[in-house]
Amino acid sequence: MKVPSPGESITEVEIASWLVKDGDYVEKDQPIAEVDSDKATLELPAEQSGVITLKAEEGEVVQVGQVVCLIDLDAAKPTEGTEPTPKAENAEAPKAEQKVVEKPAIVEEKKVEKPTSYAAGTPSPAARKILDEKGIDASQVAGSGKEGRVTKQDAETASVPAMGAVSSTSGSRASSTTKLSVLRRKLAARLVSVKNETAMLTTFNEVDMSEIFRLRKQYKDEFAAKHGIGLGFMSFFTKAVTRALQMYPDVNASIDGDFKINYEFCDISIAVSGPKGLMVPVLRNAETMSFRGVESNIKELAEKVRDGKISVDEMTGGTFTITNGGVFGSMLSTPIINPPQSAILGMHNIIQRPVAVDGQVVIRPMMYLAMSYDHRIIDGRESVGFLVAVKEAIDNPVEVLMGGDERKALEL
Repeated sequence: MKVPSPGESITEVEIASWLVKDGDYVEKDQPIAEVDSDKATLELPAEQSGVITLKAEEGEVVQVGQVVCLIDLDAAKPTEGTEPTPKAENAEAPKAEQKVVEKPAIVEEKKVEKPTSYAAGTPSPAARKILDEKGIDASQVAGSGKEGRVTKQDAETASVPAMGAVSSTSGSRASSTTKLSVLRRKLAARLVSVKNETAMLTTFNEVDMSEIFRLRKQYKDEFAAKHGIGLGFMSFFTKAVTRALQMYPDVNASIDGDFKINYEFCDISIAVSGPKGLMVPVLRNAETMSFRGVESNIKELAEKVRDGKISVDEMTGGTFTITNGGVFGSMLSTPIINPPQSAILGMHNIIQRPVAVDGQVVIRPMMYLAMSYDHRIIDGRESVGFLVAVKEAIDNPVEVLMGGDERKALEL
C-alpha cells in the first residue's frame, strides 16, 4: 500500500499511529493507521484483506506515494480457536516464575528483619526535629553516629543552604519529550508567520445577550422539535458577521503581495475543538443560510471534526473566522488571524454584570467581543464599524437579523 494524497499541495505525511500490529490479519477498508498532514489527521484504510507487514514506524515522515505496508493477499484468515495452545502455555508460565522467586523473596525478608536501628543518613528523633526547624533535608547532612546515622550534634552544626543553592525535594522531577505532529508543527509555523508578517491589531466591544437568551428560551423546544437541531448562539453570530461583512467588504478581503482580493461571498470558518486540536471547518456561502441552515451545517461539521472524518477541502478557503473561547471560560482574549484571512472575531464567556440602561443600573448577560485584523488593508474605521455592526445585530436580533418576524426567521 502506498500513501494516498490527502489533498492538493500536500507532499508528505507523518505516521501518527498504527491501529494494527505487524502480522495482524486486516479486512478490506479497515482503518489501519492515522496519518498527519499539515492540514488534518486522516485515517488510512486497508486496500485489501490479508496479513499486514508494516514498512514504516510511528512518527516517521513519509512521502505521498511511498509504500508504508504490505498486505499478503494469499494469507488465510485465522479461524476462531487457532491460538488456545499458546495461551495455555503462557498460562503455565507465571506458576513456574513464582516457584523460582519464592525462596529468594523469603530470604530477603529474613535479612531485613533486624532490631530497629538507624541506617546511614537517617536522623534520630531529636536530630530530625532540629533539621525540620532549620528546613534542612536529612540527606544533605553527613552522619557521624553509628552506621552513619545523623545525630543531634550533627543536626545542630548543620547550616542552612545558601540562597540560590539547589535543595532536594520529595516531589517528582520527571519530564517527557514528545515530537510535535506535522499538523501542530505546520500550525506553529503559520502562527509565527502571522505575527511576523501582518500588522495585527485588536479592537474590543461588548454585547448584551438578553434578547438572544429570550429567543432561545422561548423557541428552543419548538425549533428542536421541527428541525431536529438546537438553536444555539453561533447562528446569531454567524448571521451578524455576514451582515457586517457585506457592510464593510474590506474585512472580507485578503492581501496577496501588492494586491487586495475582495470576495463577494462569505465563507465563514468556525473554530471547533477536536481530539487532534483546534480545527476550522468552513460554512460555504454563509450569507445565504437561514438560522436552521447555519445550525445544521455547524452541527454536521463539528461531528466530523470530533470523529476525525473532516476533509481537507472542508477546512480550506474561508474568508473570515469566528472562534469561541467562552466555552472554555475565557473572559477576554486577542485572537490570532487565520491566514490568508485578514480578520477574526473572538467570542467569550457570558457574565451577569451590572450595566446602565436608560439611566438605571440593571443586571444583564454581557459578553466581550474581540476582533483582530490586519491593519495593512483594514483601517480603524472599518474594523470598529464592523464590530459595532455586529454589536447592533446581537443587541437587537429581532429587528436587525429577523426582519421583525422571529417566527418566520426561525421557520416555525
